[in-house]
Amino acid sequence: MSLILFLAVSAAVLLLAYRIYGRILARFLQLDASVTTPAHRFRDGLDHEPASRNWLLPQHFSAIAAAGPIVGPILAATYFGWLPAWIWILLGAIFIGGVHDLTTLVASVRHDAKSIAEVVRRYMNRRSYLLFLAFIWISLVYVIIAFADVTAGTFVQKASVADAAAPGPAVATSSILYLILSVVMGLCMRKFGLGEGKAQLIFLPLVVVAILVGPYLPFDLGALTGSSRPQVLWDHVLLGYCFFAALSPVWLLMQPRGALGGYFLYVIVIVGVLGTVIGGLSGQLTIVAPAVSTAHLFEFNGTIPPLMPVLFITIACGACSGFHSIVASGTTSKQLDRETDAKPVAYGGMLLESFLACISLVTVMILAKPTGRPDLTYADGVAVFMNQATFGLVPVELARQFGLLCFATFVFDTLDACTRLARYVLLELTGWTGKVGNVTATLLTLAGPAVVVALPPAMVGGQPIPVWRAFWNLFGTSNQLLAALALLGVTVWLGRRGRSVWYTLGPTLFMLAMTMWSLVIAVQVHLGRLAAGTAVMVHHVEFTVVMLLAGMALWLVGEALLLARTPRPPDTLAPQPGPA
Repeated sequence: MSLILFLAVSAAVLLLAYRIYGRILARFLQLDASVTTPAHRFRDGLDHEPASRNWLLPQHFSAIAAAGPIVGPILAATYFGWLPAWIWILLGAIFIGGVHDLTTLVASVRHDAKSIAEVVRRYMNRRSYLLFLAFIWISLVYVIIAFADVTAGTFVQKASVADAAAPGPAVATSSILYLILSVVMGLCMRKFGLGEGKAQLIFLPLVVVAILVGPYLPFDLGALTGSSRPQVLWDHVLLGYCFFAALSPVWLLMQPRGALGGYFLYVIVIVGVLGTVIGGLSGQLTIVAPAVSTAHLFEFNGTIPPLMPVLFITIACGACSGFHSIVASGTTSKQLDRETDAKPVAYGGMLLESFLACISLVTVMILAKPTGRPDLTYADGVAVFMNQATFGLVPVELARQFGLLCFATFVFDTLDACTRLARYVLLELTGWTGKVGNVTATLLTLAGPAVVVALPPAMVGGQPIPVWRAFWNLFGTSNQLLAALALLGVTVWLGRRGRSVWYTLGPTLFMLAMTMWSLVIAVQVHLGRLAAGTAVMVHHVEFTVVMLLAGMALWLVGEALLLARTPRPPDTLAPQPGPA
């Protein structure tokens, strides 16, 4: 198979799925453009603010995508080969991830833009609701840990193993300028009435300037402070950013930064396609990575994990991700202008993310031996694509820095969105209100990550393993388990309203099976470390969370099974014009 055929088949399959299966799902959910959405009914300028689908899609897309469809596919392709990863990305996005995203968004909109946990409370019981909220909060904390550390690693690493490109501090500078531009853009739109189109015409070119300025004003935090662990220092700086960003009005940073970040994603998609096509036609880009690896199906092959079930928890974003349900029911549902916008924003956004994951696969497919770091592998691939797409006009070094900035940008979108969403969850869980409640919930959310990123690193073969890598499998497992539980909540909602559950029940059972299987493997691995005397504090924290998540998940499944035996009289699934 050629690279061009690979992308063409990927695009065609996803487009057909959107047109056919997306229409089936929209009809099943009875989406109605005439219904007044919570964004209008509860408009407050802080969290509830209606946005057109052309404005909301890039924001939602950048929030759900982040580094997930980059890191996961690259790791999976390295472990198992690009073919198994490709199959899971396409089928998972169409029949599981897309269904998950769309149904959780609609469920939230039909319940006054409350979280998916509130849907669980309404159709299950308060005990299930509290368990689900706690599970969501723990999962969000894991997202913050993983993505903060991988971004911090980007800011302290070289952009290429040959040290030929701008270093991480240059990307840090460009990232800071990007965030400043986002705030200025938000102020101009809010205070001076600058329209969306004009704002994008002004500020997108300024972001390009920020990329060009970065190498000339590198911000090396390690050199400035003399810290022996600059990555940990950056971790805490990023967590500080999360605190302030999560407490700011959505119009000030989240919406403008999300819009700019969304266009970064669009640029990556376009550049990836053009670079692949031009490089493929010229013969300069070919598939050199193996389609399948030496991984075994059900057992470890040395350090290579088994394909089943690790493939399905390594690739989350890009195929199916529980984090999407929190974004959909946390921030997106509070900004949805019309119910019918749910299909392009949620289902379309998931399929677009799937295509981005396919482009991430290409960055591995063109390399005989990836660097081992997903951010650098991705940046190297983007550099090749951009160089090919511009017929060599854009230097590889500049293109590589652009790739790293894109990577950092995507993570910024997720970091503060995660912190904001975790604040929502804790406020629901505790009943806190007002500014004191908002600040306290945000501080509690960031306290755990602040401690974990400072722990001594795990060692493998005498080399330190970064926190994000040590926690990635558990992050993937908890993320996918959250997807299974969100689908379970939606299934209960549909069933207790007398509707068919087959669109969500199958994905629920599959994701439950893969994630629980993965947790069993995690327990076995930890017991092996204990026996060998190689377990460190990071591993103990990981094991504790594994046991906690497994217990909570089994409890929720048990609650759902008990409720299935006491059906509620069915009523209509159709939306109501006023609050439910």
